[in-house]
Amino acid sequence: MRSVPPWALVSSGCAPVFLIMGWLVAASIEGHPYDPAAQTISVLAAPGHRGSWVMTAAFVALGFCHLLTAWGLRPAATAGRMALAAGGVSALAVAVVPAPSSGGSLSHGSVAAVGFAVLAAWPVLAARAGTAVPWALRPFPSLGATAVMAVGAAWFLVELHRHGVAGVAERAVTTLQSVWPFVVVLSCLRESLRESLREGRPS
Repeated sequence: MRSVPPWALVSSGCAPVFLIMGWLVAASIEGHPYDPAAQTISVLAAPGHRGSWVMTAAFVALGFCHLLTAWGLRPAATAGRMALAAGGVSALAVAVVPAPSSGGSLSHGSVAAVGFAVLAAWPVLAARAGTAVPWALRPFPSLGATAVMAVGAAWFLVELHRHGVAGVAERAVTTLQSVWPFVVVLSCLRESLRESLREGRPS
């Protein structure tokens, strides 16, 4: 099993930090009447909003973090790494194609939908079988992560349609999507450490 470089722990660990700090700082700058429970994160990056530059920078940082993590996750299946990288590109695209100040946008909505889809799919696409595979890359945990993310995305769509707590739903699912790569990297590094210890034992 190929090892994960230690810097992947930094890139994967910074992803949720950039995302969460981005929406917290941008929302505090925006102030009233922005409602984080009902309004989406993308609203914070819309042109004309006072904290748009913060949220846009957070999307860019998140995108690069996912790209670097996908590059470093060598034990994962290629399809999963490509999906995670596509999620990083989608985050960069969200920054380039922000939500409008009012109303909807087909281009922004499409980019965001692709991002949700690939980041929900990457865990199961990255899965591998075998006893030496790190825990978070095994089929059952990977399928579970994808299932939870898919349910979260469906919840977000329902809340968006009924004008409910779309902001809460989006924050829940995007937090999970940004944290899972960190969990996978930790799992890979832990397995590498255990393998090194086994090889170092005297026979």
